[in-house]
Order: sequence, then C-alpha cells, then structure tokens
Amino acid sequence: MARRLKAMGQPNYRSGFKIATHEHTLEMPLKWKKPQMVFVNSMSDLFHEAVPIAFIQSTFEVMRRASWHVFQVLTKRADRLEELSKKIDWPSNVWMGVSVEGKKYLYRINHLRRTASSVKFVSFEPLLEPVGIVDLQGIGWVIVGGESGPHARPMKEEWVLQIQNQCQSQKVPFFFKQWGGRNKKKNGRKLRGRVWNQVPL
Repeated sequence: MARRLKAMGQPNYRSGFKIATHEHTLEMPLKWKKPQMVFVNSMSDLFHEAVPIAFIQSTFEVMRRASWHVFQVLTKRADRLEELSKKIDWPSNVWMGVSVEGKKYLYRINHLRRTASSVKFVSFEPLLEPVGIVDLQGIGWVIVGGESGPHARPMKEEWVLQIQNQCQSQKVPFFFKQWGGRNKKKNGRKLRGRVWNQVPL
C-alpha cells in the first residue's frame, strides 16, 4: 500500500481552526480509487479543543466510507481523545495515535489505551529525552524519530534503543523514522545498520 500524506479537512495552526473553510476537503479520500495510507492531520490536531465534535464525527464517517484506505490520526490532546471516544463510531481502517516527546507525556498512552480504536500507536517523535520503562499493553505500533530542521535538538542512540528493546520484548511492531537533525536526509534512518519498517499486521 502506497503512502499518501494528504490532508483531509485539515485546519492550519497559524490561521486557527476555521472549520467551515475546510469542510469541502473532507470527502477527498473518496475520490482516490487506489488504496492509500492517509495521514489525516500532518499540520494540525483533529482533537484540538477548538474542533467541534460534529466535525470530528464527520471526519470519522468519511474515513469509514473510504474503507479501502488506512487512515492515521495523531494527537497530543489525549485527554480529549479519551473523552470523545464513546461518541465516535470507530472504523477498523483508522489507526489512532498519540505523540510522546518525553517521559512527562507517557500519560497520553493511558488515555489512548482506553479508546475504542482497533489499532493504537505511539509516536515518539520528536524524541527529546529518554522515556524509561513504557507499558505497551494494547498498543499495536511504535514510531520513533528525531527532530529535524535548523534548530533541531539531538536524539541519542541509547534513547532509541531503549524503546526498540521494549518493543521487541513486548512484541510491538517498531518503525524508526529518522535521526533528524539539520540534514535529516544525510543522517538517514538506519539504526545500528538496519532499517526498521515494521507496521501493524
């Protein structure tokens, strides 16, 4: 399945959450006939406090109708995610994830675990510090990546290996996205000589 990082009904951080101006994009995935991996909100957060529940429900309804795609939804608002979970009709083709940049955000995994999503994933990106012991019970996928850009903060190998080892011991698919840095392409995405592309089955 090809990866298609398309925005779907995606409000922008800078302009604020002007939902009405994005409703027309919601049904775009229905026009894509070839199955795709769709990242729903690459520059926004669907579970931001300013996004009405009706808009969230409409987004999930479109994803249900576009059953030949797989949709990845990622949020930092894990508390609101759990709060609204019972009001969402969860399609099996939606993978729900939370961002965990450091140890103080591990609580987001607990919120995610209590949702009705069939595939739950954790994105340790950008990984900014060691996270210690992580309970991955009920989690179906883990992504790790470093920060990129001119002011990128470094990510240490031991932080990544700590998570990768826990994924192996808890039998959770592990995906290493990038080392990041100022030149993320040059730094690549090999971890000790290997590319990790594991995904949920």
